[in-house]
Amino acid sequence: MIKKIAAISFSPTGSTRDLVDKAAETLAGRLKLPLSYDSFTLPKDQKKVRRFTEETLVVFGMPTYAGRVPNKALPFLKTLFVGGGAPAVALVTFGNRSYDSSLTELNEELTAAGFRVFAAGAFARPHAFANIGHEHPTKEDNNLLETLLGVAEVKIGQEDFGSITIKDGAPVGPYYIPLGEDGEPAKFLKAKPLTDFEKCDHCGKCAAVCPMGAINKDNTDEVPGTCIKCQHRLLPYTREILPR
Repeated sequence: MIKKIAAISFSPTGSTRDLVDKAAETLAGRLKLPLSYDSFTLPKDQKKVRRFTEETLVVFGMPTYAGRVPNKALPFLKTLFVGGGAPAVALVTFGNRSYDSSLTELNEELTAAGFRVFAAGAFARPHAFANIGHEHPTKEDNNLLETLLGVAEVKIGQEDFGSITIKDGAPVGPYYIPLGEDGEPAKFLKAKPLTDFEKCDHCGKCAAVCPMGAINKDNTDEVPGTCIKCQHRLLPYTREILPR
């Protein structure tokens, strides 16, 4: 029997977190269950292992990068979570083009970690660094989320936590390769942020919130680690357990 709900997300820009939290809050309100929030976006939250049981309903979300779950965040998903049979709702966001294989991959990884994914959905949100998708979430997006949560609520009431099929069972495909304005493949995997020396006062905030710990905290002009082009919005994550 489900006794509590956990909202979990990897969300540098905050869009995925907002979707996950809204879904979890809606279910917690309807089911009258306590809700806790968790994020593994920052390095400080990428060390502890989370263990669950069948008594926790998990709403788990990640963004889509190049049509897949962010490959550099995949190790966190594989090592930080032990499902223990916990029922789960899997959610992904995508930047207004397509979610491709990200939802399939998230479903497979959560299942491999011991979760029972019984509902899943992909939702468009503003693109992280392209000037598209700013109309999202739209009324239609919200209606689709409401439909998904309605289905999830029925399944919870019936304790129907069987496996699901995404995109007719199509396997996880290759990473999407974007095209530049010239129509040729855009190569920016090795791109890294550049410091605007007229504005930077070396406060260190960028290094503190970099999900990959890629920025040198002692000299923020340097980015010796791997940049995932996440466009972190410097948003704090301060939500705590909400009793119902």
